[in-house]
Amino acid sequence: MTKHVPVLLDAVMDALGDIRGLRILDATFGAGGYTRAFLNAGASVVAFDRDPNVLVDAEKIQKEYPNSFKFVPQPFSTMAELNETFDAIVFDLGISSMQIDNPERGFSFRADAPLDMRMSSDGPTVVDMFAKWTASDITKILRDYGDVKPAGAIANAIKQKMPKTTFELKSLIHNPKDVAPVFQALRIALNDEFGEITRALAAVPNMLNSGGKCICVTFHSLEDRLVKNTFRDWCAVAGDPRMPMVTKPEFELLRPKTPSEAELEHNPRSRSAHMRGVKKSC
Repeated sequence: MTKHVPVLLDAVMDALGDIRGLRILDATFGAGGYTRAFLNAGASVVAFDRDPNVLVDAEKIQKEYPNSFKFVPQPFSTMAELNETFDAIVFDLGISSMQIDNPERGFSFRADAPLDMRMSSDGPTVVDMFAKWTASDITKILRDYGDVKPAGAIANAIKQKMPKTTFELKSLIHNPKDVAPVFQALRIALNDEFGEITRALAAVPNMLNSGGKCICVTFHSLEDRLVKNTFRDWCAVAGDPRMPMVTKPEFELLRPKTPSEAELEHNPRSRSAHMRGVKKSC
C-alpha cells in the first residue's frame, strides 16, 4: 500500500505562518500528515474525519499529544456543532492514497473488489444506489461529476448488468479514458462530496477568529471551482452584485499555490492539486 504523503504541506505551512499557540481545525484528518505538522509547530488541533479506518492513526497522535489534540469521528460538514472558534481551518479535499490503495473500499479499478465507495462505514454502497438511481440519474451523475461523454450508454449498461464489483463496472466502460472519470463521478455522488464541502465552507466565517485563515487543497476542477467561487464571494466589495449586502470585504485572498517540480517528482499524485486560501480581515 502506498504511503500517504500530505500534498502541498510546505505551501500550507507557509501560508499559515507562525502557528505556535494557535488553534487549528484540520477538517480532513486522513493519515494525520497535516495534523502532525501543525502539532509539531506548536499549535493545538481539532481534527475531523468520517472514515473509521483513520482511527488507529488518530489514537497514536492522541497518545503523543494528549493535551493539544482532539479527534472528532464525524463528517466535516458537522463542524459548526462544535460551537468553537479557530485561528485556522484547513481542508485537504478529495480522496486519499490510503483509500485508493485499499482494494476493499472499492474506490479503485486496479483490483477486483466489491463496489463499496463509501467514505464512512455507514449508509448505502454504490451497488445499493444502482438499484435506486434511474438510468437518467446515473447519466446526470456521470456528466456532471465526470464529464463522461458516453454517459447515457454507460448508465444504461449499469442498469442492465447491475455490476457488483469494480471489474464488472470497468468491463462496461469501453473507452479506457472514461474509467477513472466514471469511478470519480459515482464516488462523488454517493458521498455527497460537494454538498459536504458547501455545508462546511458555509460554517467557516463564523468559526474563524479575526485574522484567521481558511486553507483548501483541491484535486480536481469541480472541487477547485467550488472553493474558488466561495472565496471570491467572501472577498466581495461594496457594490458587487454577488453580495449586495456587503459594505466591506470580510476576507482577503491569499496567493494560490500548485506543487513545485520537486514535489511532483517526489509525489506524482500531487499533479492536479491546487491550494487556495483566505484571511479573515475583521
